Amino acid sequence: MVETDELLSIRAAELYYEENKTQDEIGQALHLTRWKVGRLLSQAKAKGYIRIEIVHPRARRLPIERRLREERGLADAIVVSSAGVDSADEVQARTAQAAADYLTALRPVPRTLGVSWGRTLHLVAQHLRQGWASGVGVVQINGGVSLNRRAGTAAATAVAIAQKGAGHATLLPSPAILERIETKRAIESDRVVAGVIDEARSASAYLFSAGAADHGSVHVESGYLAASDVDELVRKGAVGDVVGRYIDPDGNIVDPALDARTVGLTLDELRAADHAIAVIAGRSKHAVADAVVRSGLCTVLVTDEETALHILDG
Repeated sequence: MVETDELLSIRAAELYYEENKTQDEIGQALHLTRWKVGRLLSQAKAKGYIRIEIVHPRARRLPIERRLREERGLADAIVVSSAGVDSADEVQARTAQAAADYLTALRPVPRTLGVSWGRTLHLVAQHLRQGWASGVGVVQINGGVSLNRRAGTAAATAVAIAQKGAGHATLLPSPAILERIETKRAIESDRVVAGVIDEARSASAYLFSAGAADHGSVHVESGYLAASDVDELVRKGAVGDVVGRYIDPDGNIVDPALDARTVGLTLDELRAADHAIAVIAGRSKHAVADAVVRSGLCTVLVTDEETALHILDG
């Protein structure tokens, strides 16, 4: 009897999902009641005979999101599907789009949004639609003035998010990392810089990403660190950085001297925020994504399916 039900459930599923038959039509074909057909379809799904996969680029994995909220204590989680993804760039683009969608749907709209910078945040700004908000203030939460000739995206990111939200951007006119602690103290004591950091501290929500501790870091690209500096940070236990501050798997600062020369909000200030949205995607960022969630650096995580499962299985 059990085997008969199993075979019937498979046949019902084939007719329903592959032949697009209604439950009434399946009942007639298999000489069953409509109620019995419904039960067989539910049984097929429960036993794993059916796998439903939504392959649209903006599809989400709701059961994984629920697990992140329940098992990792997040206020919210947005997990994009990996179905049909061909490259790491596509994973990052899907995640950035999901973050833009989340920001657009956020209610109440933040009066002041604190933002970091980097490739992921630049993509989020590009994916945001015009009119996502009406009159939002955007403020940079960490320094981003490039030290080399290559144009940085920090200011462009903040300005784009603000302009698309019919608001204004307040930029932090400082490099991310200074060579001397005395220079950093002098810059942060400047009236203009101090005013921007105070505004950043009072933001109603934060949007930031995290970088992997490797030679592809935007901090290497922007001239703040040499590749050998990153190697030394990894030797000290670094898995990546958040707003320019390098952390270990538990979210602890790995190099206090470097951290003391870093301009912007501290990690403790991020942890104290009511609404901190982390946008982190890609295999190279699995370790830092896990560290961000594990150490309470975000209340909301926007990520991809593979990264989410790594966090849950860690």
